Amino acid sequence: MSTALAARLAAITPVDDRLAPTAQAHLDDLTKPRGSLGRLEELALRLYVIGRGAPPAVDPARIFTVAGDHGVVAEGVSIASSEVTRQMIANFLAGGAGINVLARRNDIELLVVDAGVAGGPFPEHPSLIQAKIAPGTANIARCPAMSREDCVKALNLGFSLAERSAAEGIRCLGTGDMGIGNTTPSTALYCAFLGLDPVEITGPGAGLDAAGVARKAKVVARALAANQAAVASGDPLTILAALGGYEIATLAGLVLGAAARGLPVAVDGFISTAATLCALRLCPAAAGYVVYSHASAETGFARIAQAMGIQPLLPLGLRLGEGTGSALAIHLLRCAAAIFNEMATFSAAGVNKD
Repeated sequence: MSTALAARLAAITPVDDRLAPTAQAHLDDLTKPRGSLGRLEELALRLYVIGRGAPPAVDPARIFTVAGDHGVVAEGVSIASSEVTRQMIANFLAGGAGINVLARRNDIELLVVDAGVAGGPFPEHPSLIQAKIAPGTANIARCPAMSREDCVKALNLGFSLAERSAAEGIRCLGTGDMGIGNTTPSTALYCAFLGLDPVEITGPGAGLDAAGVARKAKVVARALAANQAAVASGDPLTILAALGGYEIATLAGLVLGAAARGLPVAVDGFISTAATLCALRLCPAAAGYVVYSHASAETGFARIAQAMGIQPLLPLGLRLGEGTGSALAIHLLRCAAAIFNEMATFSAAGVNKD
């Protein structure tokens, strides 16, 4: 691990849960039955603790949709070809994708990051960050996805995106991904870190049929075998480099960078949660800054969430990625902040609690 990355990880401090009773007392004094706003109250408390006792704040918010390609696509794990990654980036920049619609509707800034897309540079665009580390990963079914050095570069890229955002006054971040085939490395990472069986959690991704899913599960198993030494090492950086992707490692760095800067981060679905799992294995102290936006409809996610001990907010059957779940979660975070900051208290409103 580089000295710079080690220093960044060491700078992350856990949220101060000693502030929670103060937040809870305020929530209990709002003009409503105790706990009647359910998980909105949980989110409001989380924001208060993340903000170190300041009034909860979410705006302005920013989502990073990070893109990368994967050599494992050569194994037939996706119905789409890698060219679609580049095509979707053009779609993002033209404003036509699902994440564009949800970001616009919710007034959230969207930035697209090329962390490892196959091919050369893209035409310049104000919403595009060109930070390509390499033009896609190697085939994890045969060898490590990337070198440790390139993995560290991707993690540091994510950190720098969070640091830049904090310096620009952003108060909340969201994660998104784009990369044909990236449910395969994500599945491999879940298996490596959580001890899960590829057959149990491998899903259709962008739309594989049953035979395709079975083939994909075998590819995940081959990836784990090809990188057995890395998995057996138990070292999070080694495992991420062996089985991950440039967008996955960058998103892990983004989650860690948000924690280092004291920002809440709304995490999207299957791929972003895999990136977050990597981040938390690198630095468990970052856990208190994370909000899991939705329960992915991808096969096995319920088992994954159970193994991670998490309860995502929204059971909407989403499996698009891109940051779509993050956009919806940021809306809920705004609602939670408004409840905390704007509702009257029993004492101020002259309303009897009994």
